[in-house]
Amino acid sequence: MSDQHHEEAHTGPIKTPKQLLIAVLYSFVLPVFIIIGLVAYVTSANKPQAGSSTEPEAIAARIQKVGSVEIKDANRAARTGEDVYKAQCAACHVAGAAGAPKFGDVGAWSARVAKGYDTLMTSALKGKGAMGAQGGGDFEDFEIGRAVVYMANAAGAKFAEPKKPEAK
Repeated sequence: MSDQHHEEAHTGPIKTPKQLLIAVLYSFVLPVFIIIGLVAYVTSANKPQAGSSTEPEAIAARIQKVGSVEIKDANRAARTGEDVYKAQCAACHVAGAAGAPKFGDVGAWSARVAKGYDTLMTSALKGKGAMGAQGGGDFEDFEIGRAVVYMANAAGAKFAEPKKPEAK
């Protein structure tokens, strides 16, 4: 009995020629046919190279401008806080859209005013919550600051209006 047990311990999972044929088929022949099929599939269709489409939308996307140069009048008169507020801020702060504190609402502005002008200015320039960054647009930073002062002072703050920085 120990000889039979000893032989069973050293035999593999393939015990018949039929099992050997199936193992060879699955191990070698089947992957070769799968690879041939994949190669035929990939090379059969006429596929344009990436970026070579002649569709008008694709051409327009490939030749679009990478950057732009904007020339502004450095000598134009600085806009007042009210002008900037009406042009840039009123769309949200009149109606209180997306949680914006309404213009003149002392309760909504009091906590913000308590943090100081610098905090309000940073929030306006870099954005906060649903409000996008206002810096770098049509207005200079000190003009955005004037709008911040205009809105905060309408709600009871006593901030001084920022002056136009001196040219260097």
